[in-house]
Amino acid sequence: MTSVSPRSFRNDPHGFLPQALAGFVASHPDAVWNPAGYISRRTPVVDVNGRPAVAVISGGGSGHEPMHAGFLGAGMLAAAVPGLMFTSPNAVQVTEATRAADAGRGVVHVVKNYTGDVINFRVARQGLPEVETREVIVADDVATTSDSGPGRRGTGATILIEKIAGASAYRGDDVDEVTRLARVAAENSRSMAAALTPGHLPTSGRYTFDLGEGEMEVGVGIHGEAGVERTGVTSAHETVARLAGAVVDDLGLGEGDRVLCLVNGLGATTNLELDLVFDEVLRHLADRRISVARSIVGSYVTSVNMAGVSVTLTRLDDADGDTLVELMDAPTAAPAWPVTLGVDPTPADATMVVPEDVPGTADSAVNQWLTDFVAGVTAAVDDLTELDRLAGDGDFGTNMEAAFGDLPTPVKGTDGEVLAALGSRLFIRAGGTSGAVFGTMFREMATTAAQGASAALTAGELAEALTRAADAVTELGGAKPGDRTMVDALVPAAEAARAVAAADPDAAPDLAAVHTAAIAGARSTAKITASKGRASYLGERARGVIDPGALVVAWLFGGAGKMD
Repeated sequence: MTSVSPRSFRNDPHGFLPQALAGFVASHPDAVWNPAGYISRRTPVVDVNGRPAVAVISGGGSGHEPMHAGFLGAGMLAAAVPGLMFTSPNAVQVTEATRAADAGRGVVHVVKNYTGDVINFRVARQGLPEVETREVIVADDVATTSDSGPGRRGTGATILIEKIAGASAYRGDDVDEVTRLARVAAENSRSMAAALTPGHLPTSGRYTFDLGEGEMEVGVGIHGEAGVERTGVTSAHETVARLAGAVVDDLGLGEGDRVLCLVNGLGATTNLELDLVFDEVLRHLADRRISVARSIVGSYVTSVNMAGVSVTLTRLDDADGDTLVELMDAPTAAPAWPVTLGVDPTPADATMVVPEDVPGTADSAVNQWLTDFVAGVTAAVDDLTELDRLAGDGDFGTNMEAAFGDLPTPVKGTDGEVLAALGSRLFIRAGGTSGAVFGTMFREMATTAAQGASAALTAGELAEALTRAADAVTELGGAKPGDRTMVDALVPAAEAARAVAAADPDAAPDLAAVHTAAIAGARSTAKITASKGRASYLGERARGVIDPGALVVAWLFGGAGKMD
């Protein structure tokens, strides 16, 4: 009996695909499920002028969504034929889909170069002598280039061929021209992929291959196949050089060439990662004087939920290059095709310009207490991140590093100068709730310090600064002591500072006494169920974990970086 997988949303594993397909059909207004085993369009297969058009059909094993069914629609596919998970559809499915889609002008099969797909589509064509059919084989995977065997696998380039063929058919081209243009695109397309984790099959509860921590599989296939080489995880720059370099070399691209570019996620790669990879691809191509005419970035040809990426390039030759670009730009009703494509993209600079915010000058005196604070916080970024992961959203350490990570130490300047710089850095560099709240705290403290007559805060000035900070932070976020936030350390710190200042407001502040009160308040947060802040979303699950914001407040007065 198959065990229930903890990694997939499903019911009975045997009913996973039928139910998933039913959900797709229900969400796609132009899709109809045929019991013969294919998805067709409700709308007729016609060209842009309403006349019968060539039908373009594709299909393959499930697990690559949104390919193929997501590209069903006017301007792309007339029918999509899904097989079982990573298994080609059978010839009967393809036969019935082809017969139904034919509008009298012929049918073009776009077929990925896998043996099962090729054979079953070929058998279907042999059984339909009454339908004029053509075949376009997509064989783009550079990792499987060889002089023997089945040849290169069909992978990411498939959706580009489907779009070009579908757009050609929609504008009214005959079956021979649709086939010719699709073959030109297929023959000039290459891809290569790498993965950081394998895919996980919802029908079996198993991974498609085993991959250790810190390992990367280079040359993976979309059916979950292991790659041609296993390496340690490398930087995105190195990975793109490997993937895009192999594609460029296999196509023989050089200075002055133009390409279509697809950066494709294999199922579990985030959009941010894909955008970063695309930036690296653009820079790699620019260095080789290769221009990108159109680009697509997203997860379109997946291997269930593999954390991986593929890079596809299609050479635009002098004879048909402009035509292929026009067909890529042509409108389509297919829901998974992007609304807009990148047009002549070039490497960009998205670096945020921020002020230096380095207090003091080279001749300024070292500010020891704030130097200790900054050094302790930056050394404990990983620990703060872990605390926030357990009791929040996991970004607190990152925000502190963004604010203070590049601040030269020792920190120089008066208390007013340094506190103002820390506040500015938190507001501008940290972002999020922590940036706003801590920026407010330091800004209020800096305002008081700037009004003082000396470079260092007195006991009375520190008491006033912390009181102003506590009032401002409380007003800003509405948190009170007992809500399990940084206020649980800030308010006791202000109270302790006032008690110290009552004896002699002009004396130096007793930071140790303030720290004792603040750290006690911070530790109390581990026993509180949060009602404010990031931990409030976790309720009881955050109990037993000290609030990292409260801890950082306590560190301002001593013990910075110590987790106990």
